[in-house]
Amino acid sequence: MTAAAPPDPHTHRHLTWDGCFNIRDLGGLGRHAPGAFVRADSVEKLTAAGWAAAHAHGVRTVLDLRNDDERGTDAAPRPDGITTVRLPLDGIDDTAFWEPWFTDWRWGTPLHYRPFLDHFPERVAATAEALAAAAPGGVAFHCAAGRDRTGLVSLLLLSLAGATPEEIAADYALSEARMTPVFTALGRAEEAAQLAAAYRSHATSPYAEMLKVARRFDGAAYLAAAGVPGATVAALRARATGQPRG
Repeated sequence: MTAAAPPDPHTHRHLTWDGCFNIRDLGGLGRHAPGAFVRADSVEKLTAAGWAAAHAHGVRTVLDLRNDDERGTDAAPRPDGITTVRLPLDGIDDTAFWEPWFTDWRWGTPLHYRPFLDHFPERVAATAEALAAAAPGGVAFHCAAGRDRTGLVSLLLLSLAGATPEEIAADYALSEARMTPVFTALGRAEEAAQLAAAYRSHATSPYAEMLKVARRFDGAAYLAAAGVPGATVAALRARATGQPRG
């Protein structure tokens, strides 16, 4: 029987930034502090009002996880006081790893997370170091849809903040209801329905698959094995939980 995501007790985490569809604050999950990290779909689509809302929420750094060829032109200028860091996460040039996934329904689901984490520890480590080193203020991190690359980073941050596997999986599952408008805006409207049908045909769900990943993932241990210094891991955890940096 497929595990169903429980109702989200943190409805206040959903944010309304005009131009985007899949944005939420990670605060309230585990010991994660409100305002520290926000997950999003591509902020490139934000209107001036959307950017103003992001700035008012305390965002001072945007981490763009997309590849260079995914980037376009901003719909509105980014405000002064928000720094953008571009750090592609997925290593798409590694065709030996990625090509088999492109024809597999598991692409775009948590089923590729563990293979990715095992194959690309240096890329995850670089992302963690960039998040830890960001300027004071909130950090919004995003890919194109705000689901999978963004979901990997959310897995890491929520693990460090002591969120339960159930909380991590429920947060991931929240994106599914928002995929239709996201993919419509990206010009790929059919993808959300296709993936939903694939989950059904395999008698599983986004929540069930993310729960399996989260139950076997320890963010601190993973980063240590990837060569991230303990002080950096501690700084990232402190940032996520809103604790003073020691």
